[in-house]
Amino acid sequence: MQQPLLVSVPEEIMDEARLPPKSLWQYISAYWTMLCEMYYNKPTSHWILLFLSSIGMLVAFPASSLLSRIYFANGGKSKWIISWVSVAGWPLIAIVLIPSYLFLKVFPTPLGLKLTLSYVVLGFLSAADNLMYAYAYAYLPASTAALLASTSLVFSALFGYLLVKNTMNLSIINSIMIITAAMTIIALDSSSDRYGYITDRQYVNGFVWDILGSALHGLIFALSELVFVKLLGKRSFLVVLEQQLMVSLFAFIFTTIGLVISDGFHGMKSEATTFEGGENAYYSVIIWGIITFQLGVLGATAVVFLSSTVLAGVLNAVRVPVTSIAAVILLHDPMSGFKILSLVITFWGFGSYIYGSYSPAKKEALGTIP
Repeated sequence: MQQPLLVSVPEEIMDEARLPPKSLWQYISAYWTMLCEMYYNKPTSHWILLFLSSIGMLVAFPASSLLSRIYFANGGKSKWIISWVSVAGWPLIAIVLIPSYLFLKVFPTPLGLKLTLSYVVLGFLSAADNLMYAYAYAYLPASTAALLASTSLVFSALFGYLLVKNTMNLSIINSIMIITAAMTIIALDSSSDRYGYITDRQYVNGFVWDILGSALHGLIFALSELVFVKLLGKRSFLVVLEQQLMVSLFAFIFTTIGLVISDGFHGMKSEATTFEGGENAYYSVIIWGIITFQLGVLGATAVVFLSSTVLAGVLNAVRVPVTSIAAVILLHDPMSGFKILSLVITFWGFGSYIYGSYSPAKKEALGTIP
């Protein structure tokens, strides 16, 4: 196995870099020194994997969002089907996880009663969350749905503070207020942001379901972190994949039950015959939706493990305008001045959150560098 390339940085330089910066140039110099040390203490393969994982997040998640909107715009009607698409790719996680056991010669984490019940609960909540987002994409433009979904950061911060006792400082509180203001702007501009065939009632339903889905997503994120703290006691790439696999599996089971009850599998055949573009286009949307969503999940998991939740937050912030711009170009989504303003304010809110999370992460990074 390739060993990290270590470089010796003079101690006096590191001592100076760790001192509180007195000027902008000293701040840049200290930050650059820290980045150089982190870079040279990791093998090249680490940075290649991090780059590919980051690209996976920035490409797969927006593609999944656009495919969901394409499904509804071209004749798809079932919210259960698009919810099922979000979890049907769970075997892809197993394809990555099982060879890792063999290669690293480790065993899976034992499944106790409490851990299994936690996965069942998280799987049920994830299934409900996917269904809420399906209603959002059925009635909202993809760019609007992506912007509203960014409020999951607000709820993640709130639930993380209440349940896991995560840090809540002024910058994070500021980000919550800013993102809330951005969502208010979208709500006030609904008249220019609605497709002609969508009624006022449907638009409001989509708006509400998107916010509720984001709130539930924030709760799921906090509960997942609580499982690590209370039940697992460790955080590694394999353990994170195990949790993602089990939660996705139970979400798949619950969603499949709902799909069967609603006669969704039979509905797929009838939808395919009337889908704009034909059956091939229909099944292409379904299959690529399954693949892109799970690739995004794997990419996000790898980014958190290889780097930090701060970088994952940065990429999550970047993918909001990526999704919005792609939706405007590819799907001809309406983009008013108010939505552009909301997009800018949301990005500002993400920046405030990242800044508020940066100091603890930087201290942790400096403390764990070999």
